[in-house]
Amino acid sequence: MATVTSLQKAEKFEIEKYTAPKDVRALSKTHVPYSGSPQKHPLDSDQIILVPDPYNTISPYLEFSKGDIAFVEKLANIVNIDGETVTMARIWVKKGSLAIQCTPFQVTSL
Repeated sequence: MATVTSLQKAEKFEIEKYTAPKDVRALSKTHVPYSGSPQKHPLDSDQIILVPDPYNTISPYLEFSKGDIAFVEKLANIVNIDGETVTMARIWVKKGSLAIQCTPFQVTSL
């Protein structure tokens, strides 16, 4: 596993088209929905990063394997006070998949 020495800004992730499920209730039996702003992973093209609250500086982010995503729903974009927009999506991830949840923080002395 590669070691990352510094944080890098992730690029926006264009949503790829997935086939719509015929029955969302059936999908919810085998998959779990997560909502946020999808971003390209800076090191692994088979992974995506999902930022649930992109304008919160201490918001955790989630990493998922693209192969574990069955369906993506585009949600309404969100806009900050400066008029910048962020794409939001709901992704359906297969139950039992391995994912990473990371919470960034700033190191300070007490």
